[in-house]
Amino acid sequence: QVQLVESGGGLVQAGKSLRLSCTASGRTLSGYAMGWFRQAPGKEREFVAAISWFGDSTYYADSVKGRFTISRDNAKNTVYLQMNSLKPEDTAVYYCAAARTISGSWSDLGEYDHWGQGTQVTASS
Repeated sequence: QVQLVESGGGLVQAGKSLRLSCTASGRTLSGYAMGWFRQAPGKEREFVAAISWFGDSTYYADSVKGRFTISRDNAKNTVYLQMNSLKPEDTAVYYCAAARTISGSWSDLGEYDHWGQGTQVTASS
């Protein structure tokens, strides 16, 4: 079983940047496709970005394309989400998730087996 811990969240002004990290323990991260999701108050959890097992493919929600970048360092058992040009609507709890296999859509929450506890990101206007 893999355990995931997110870090790097915080309060920033709109237009600024943050980098989130998700560190895995218990299993090597190279055995998992990884995703980032977010949940704002009163809203459903939504897909943000995903990356394949060795980082050769990445996927993004339209709302973050061109502003956010997902990457991974399997040697460090860590996945990153670089968030630039943050907007107030990016405010949410951000979760990383791990999937052994992806049989359908990379943006489907049901594809992911393991989840972290989340880290709060707040972009103030």
